Amino acid sequence: MNKEEEDVRQEELPPEEAKASAAGDESAAPKPGEAWDAQVEEPEQPAEPELSEEEKLRAALAELQSKFLYLQAEYQNFRKRSVKDVADARSYAYADALNPFMTVFDYLAMADAAAVNSDNIESIRQGLKMIIGEFNKAFDTLGVTPFDAVGKPFDPELHEAVAHEPSDTVPEGVVVKQWSSGFKMGGKLLRPARVVVSSGAPGTTAEEKPEKEAK
Repeated sequence: MNKEEEDVRQEELPPEEAKASAAGDESAAPKPGEAWDAQVEEPEQPAEPELSEEEKLRAALAELQSKFLYLQAEYQNFRKRSVKDVADARSYAYADALNPFMTVFDYLAMADAAAVNSDNIESIRQGLKMIIGEFNKAFDTLGVTPFDAVGKPFDPELHEAVAHEPSDTVPEGVVVKQWSSGFKMGGKLLRPARVVVSSGAPGTTAEEKPEKEAK
């Protein structure tokens, strides 16, 4: 269609249709420097089917089971780590506790070797005093305190009575002898002292005591 025919056609159309046709031609025509764009329509995605209540519950249950298995595995790993940490701490504690007594062992070995070739009782006694001193140093390092009970009233929380013995000089219920020392660590009792407790003056029986107390 040439220019003249187009102009004639525009003149034959009503004014409103002529304007719409001209506008359509202008909008459809590409601008300078622009290319025609192909109009590609994207295919519509099919709608996902809605899950039923039972399917939703099954999915939620599966998710909870997965989380439970994960937490259970984490807990087992935590228990294994805890057991290992406790075992390591116990080993380190044993090593720290035994280290001071290794020096005591060395002194005991030297004293034993010296006693074989020596008849000097006094030198052996001096060696034993040195060993006891090293023991006390080792106890101080660990915060352990030995205590004696002789001459003190019997205390069942600190003393273990192994026997009773009559005494003219020591009142009844007072410790007469000590077989082994007691030990404390801070405020904790490690071992009670094993003691012999006075039963009072000889010849005093349990039947006579109430009569004396009544007088």
